[in-house]
Amino acid sequence: LSAALLGEDCEVSHDQLHELLEYAALGRCHSAAQPSWCHIYHQNHLAGVVVIVLHEMSQLHFYEFYLQFKHLRKVFQHRFTLTPSTNFLASLYGEGADLKPQDTAQGLTSTSSECVPTSSALQCDPIIQKYGEKKRGLTSYTLTLEEQKKNDYPIKGSPACKGYIDTECHQQRTDSSPLFGLDCEMCLTAKGNEVTRVSLVDAQGQCLLNELVKPETTVVNYRTRFSGITKKMLLPVKTRLSDIQTRLKKMLPHDAVLVGHSLNADLQALEMIHPSVIDTSLLFARNKGRRFKLKFLAKAVLGKEIQCEEKLGHDPAEDARAALELAQFFIEQGPAKVAELNLEMLLTTEKLAEVSQNKAALQPEGCRIQKQLNEPPRLSKPCFLDCLQGTGQKPLLLGRQELNSSGLCQSNPSISNKQVLQRALEDVPLSTFSIIQFGLGPEYIASHHLAGLCEKVRSKLTDMLTIYAGPFEKSFCLKSVEKEFGKCGPIHSFTVVTETYKPYVCIQYEVLEAAQLAVESLNEAEVAGSCIKVQRPVTAAMLDCDVLIKELELDVENEGVIYVAGLKKSLTETDLQEKFSQLKDLETLFLPKDHQSGKHRNCCFLRFRTPQSAADALELINGGAVRGGKLSSRHALAAGHLWRWIWLVNHSNGTQGGNIFHKKMEQLSDSEQDLRKKVKKLDHHIKKLYRSLQNNTLCVVLFPGVNSLYGSQSSGLGLMAIKDDRGRSAC
Repeated sequence: LSAALLGEDCEVSHDQLHELLEYAALGRCHSAAQPSWCHIYHQNHLAGVVVIVLHEMSQLHFYEFYLQFKHLRKVFQHRFTLTPSTNFLASLYGEGADLKPQDTAQGLTSTSSECVPTSSALQCDPIIQKYGEKKRGLTSYTLTLEEQKKNDYPIKGSPACKGYIDTECHQQRTDSSPLFGLDCEMCLTAKGNEVTRVSLVDAQGQCLLNELVKPETTVVNYRTRFSGITKKMLLPVKTRLSDIQTRLKKMLPHDAVLVGHSLNADLQALEMIHPSVIDTSLLFARNKGRRFKLKFLAKAVLGKEIQCEEKLGHDPAEDARAALELAQFFIEQGPAKVAELNLEMLLTTEKLAEVSQNKAALQPEGCRIQKQLNEPPRLSKPCFLDCLQGTGQKPLLLGRQELNSSGLCQSNPSISNKQVLQRALEDVPLSTFSIIQFGLGPEYIASHHLAGLCEKVRSKLTDMLTIYAGPFEKSFCLKSVEKEFGKCGPIHSFTVVTETYKPYVCIQYEVLEAAQLAVESLNEAEVAGSCIKVQRPVTAAMLDCDVLIKELELDVENEGVIYVAGLKKSLTETDLQEKFSQLKDLETLFLPKDHQSGKHRNCCFLRFRTPQSAADALELINGGAVRGGKLSSRHALAAGHLWRWIWLVNHSNGTQGGNIFHKKMEQLSDSEQDLRKKVKKLDHHIKKLYRSLQNNTLCVVLFPGVNSLYGSQSSGLGLMAIKDDRGRSAC
């Protein structure tokens, strides 16, 4: 994963965020394009995508509670500014379109002429485009080797399938070859997804195998709501995966054709290779690689209800039988008859009916009737999540808004962060795309006004950019002092404090590193003939400044980055590349410019491939080993998106410097202390969830921002990482 360059504030719109999520979740095989603003390498290796949304929080909150967000700043290396949105979650998964009254059907099994596509529409149906209109034998619908490779089926000879068992069913298939339905249920173990139940049915629907399986490693999550498996069920089980593999090899004829819905997942879990398969999730073709759910197809095509919510988990025998009957229906009726069912319309109608029911249930009867008379029915469809569902993936939406069993959004405002976390730990492993929502609660949002929060962050940054130096003799040379402090970095303002017995100077720098360098290198030094003290303003907010500076240094985004000051302003980037050519593993150079004049500053930032290379470079630069004048250097403190805030501080009209000593040292109120505890707990929740993710999972944490009058000051913030074996980001 690669994102913005060093020193850049990468601002991302919601459309660009959609690009990233669509490509990460779907990839090129579903016609998703690589995002324009960052690059994901080896997308097909991603185990899943998890988006964590922190409701009503913005970039402001990240900096106000920077010390409390310990996990976020130490793990998520890639960050970007996010454009705020009025309805953030709706913009995340996409807002649907209105349906006109004539577009709605009477019910899921309606045979109205409005539901039957015209002959021209039939020709555009993806089923007709894939198979034509004529009936064919079953061999026309088995997946080719290329289709199996594309859809992640176990392939003989593939390095990824080393140790897999071949069913050895290599006899040539004919249109009279026997069909067998197969389905498995899995639990999450220390190894990953392991089979805990296997069902096999024959062409007559008779169950030949319905066996519980003892996993090889310890079960981490039984996924009972979906698998139906409990700890008690597996306690007496002796059957192992190798036993099931042996039995399946014996039971299947040499010309057997296996049928299943997204059967690749079952064969991968069984660690078995079978050459001839019919996948009903691909057989009932849709546009753009989307897929129908097995539950929907069973109801729409067969008129059967499966995977009912009142049951404890899925029944693999029921699912195997449903997939088998769907394949038989397709083969017997032919593509034209299947296309005439107009499944896309039926799916839309089913969703519309449920939306109407949900809305009607919330209204008094009189209002409901009047509304039906006055307004056409409307459908708000989450296009992005619908696209995921269509490809056979199970998107998960947890928090204030959730998805019900039909894939529709419903409100759940009373759920707590703890409840969200508990459910996420259970359900995220079952989904390849999850949106998990946390928040601080409406009572916090009401009491913590955005303008006040913005002023607190701006004030603290101002104090961090400001230093006081002195005392000097009354006749000290102002220019020599400004020149000496200017070697630490670009100065925004330089004033003399005369209220004291001897004069001091108040300097506000343009970068945090310059102020810190001045404190570290010039405190107790002799400047303009005086031994001076250099310090930051003494305020309540600045009491933890040293801790904050240390944590900024350790921020993962600043890893391997150093700040260099004392450069000649006439130097170009090309000059600097040559100047620092002797430094090992130099990766990127960033030379800040003045926003108004466009001229270069007297400082730059260098990013190295490793932290050790950065440390070595610091030693060389501070030791005078780099030619061309005396340079000063230290570890970087400010991330790319923080530059916007520093620029706002330097260009605001507020008073800076002179009155800072007069701020009162007030204790934090109880509510503010509680708030910090809440944020710390929230960071801990994210840490726990992140550590539970599978390796190679893309995790995106979003502070949505607040769409208000404060413009960029209420912008959102995004943080990204791909989890690796160590729980850190692999980017």
